[in-house]
Amino acid sequence: MKKLVIILVGLFLISSAFQQKEDAAASNAKCKVIFLYNFTKMIKWPDEYNDGNFVIGVYGSYPPLITELNKMANVKTVGSQKFEIRTVTTLEAATKYHILFVLNDKIGQFSEVTAKLKGKGTLLITEKDGMMKKGSMINFVVVDNKIKFELSKANAEKQKLKIAHDLEALAVKGND
Repeated sequence: MKKLVIILVGLFLISSAFQQKEDAAASNAKCKVIFLYNFTKMIKWPDEYNDGNFVIGVYGSYPPLITELNKMANVKTVGSQKFEIRTVTTLEAATKYHILFVLNDKIGQFSEVTAKLKGKGTLLITEKDGMMKKGSMINFVVVDNKIKFELSKANAEKQKLKIAHDLEALAVKGND
């Protein structure tokens, strides 16, 4: 009986730890989606991006982020544009993304991403140190246990994106 109680307590602790990790991932994803939505208000894309849906691609695996993006897409718009969320498994140069979030499991292919999307008007977002120097425009970082972002206005301008001064002021640092 004592062994059964120990096993049950152990299983409870393991499941509790797993649930906390899932909760943290979901919370992290919610925070990033709030940032992404606000970025859409503070960045101007080239005129040819004003028609059709507002496309956000996620390159890599992060199911909580996809879930939260889809929740946002069901209730929010960018002006008159509806959000379209795409899980990206392969990059096609002809695909038009307003935002492409390159996750850490695909970061090794970042140079391929930047080559295929060069001059296409796509906001590239990452979450790994050093990516601003490689062409990322926004890079999520953790500062004092809070999610913040770095911004490279120079990288954004190369993609024909115009960054609002207010967004620049909110960034923690950048390579400009």
